[in-house]
Amino acid sequence: MPKRKKEEAEKAEEIVETSETKIEEKAKRGRKKKEATELEFNIENSEEEVKKKRTSDRSVLLRELKEKAKKLAAGIEGIKTEEIKKELEKKRELLVELDDYVKTGIHLGTRVITPSMRQFVYRRRADSIGVLNTSLIDEYIKKAIDVLAKYSPEEIVLVCKREAGWKPAALFSEATGIKVFTKKYPAGMMTNIQLETFYEPELVIICDPWIDRNALGDAVRTNKKVIGLCDTNNFTKEVNYVIPCNNKGTKSLGLVFYLLARGYLEKRKLKNRLPSMEDFTEEDIQAVQESYEFRKPMEFEQIVN
Repeated sequence: MPKRKKEEAEKAEEIVETSETKIEEKAKRGRKKKEATELEFNIENSEEEVKKKRTSDRSVLLRELKEKAKKLAAGIEGIKTEEIKKELEKKRELLVELDDYVKTGIHLGTRVITPSMRQFVYRRRADSIGVLNTSLIDEYIKKAIDVLAKYSPEEIVLVCKREAGWKPAALFSEATGIKVFTKKYPAGMMTNIQLETFYEPELVIICDPWIDRNALGDAVRTNKKVIGLCDTNNFTKEVNYVIPCNNKGTKSLGLVFYLLARGYLEKRKLKNRLPSMEDFTEEDIQAVQESYEFRKPMEFEQIVN
């Protein structure tokens, strides 16, 4: 009997333990379920908060963009459309007719094209001659005129050793009052104060960076600004303001100097007499004759004709 009671007591204990274990498992499952529910709730709340924040940020951004748009609109209203059109037309307008550029051969370069002049070359002809872009020629002459206009005639010097530019350079000097050196440049004129010919300009114009290299060198040593007429075969490293052009022909140089003189007089509001474009671009028969003195008269006539 006691043995039986003992077995019944053990079974009862087992039943109690099993019940407790089941209860604990149910409690654990309940807690996990509750935690999962809370977690889901928190996640949902977080997502809602993020959405609200995004919506708020978007609203702020939209408000800022609208304000900027209003300011831009107000600024645009202040600018007259006609003024913009006029400015664009000015930029598109050439200083002379395109035919005048073409007739003087201002766009015809050489067979050599340096890296610094490649940007101005439109194409090569079949004979390998580099053709300069006339729009860029016109644009850079305008820029040179703007630079020239900042200086008085006494502050500028033009140097042109190339014979083809002697007559146009003289006419340029006559029209503007700017000092010109042709044929020979006085060595050390800008650097040697002991010389009688000492002259210190603020701006130097040269017809060719190579032919007029002495003047270019003096300008660089004295920190003066340089406007250079540059052909396709020129290096422009020390030239501050480039005018891309054919710097070897009389007509081409004549047209460049005519445009510079005309623009300078207009910008400075000077009433000096300006020779005609034809005067600048006509070939100087006397200069040609002097350069061919050794030829017979008949040969000279053939060259001129």
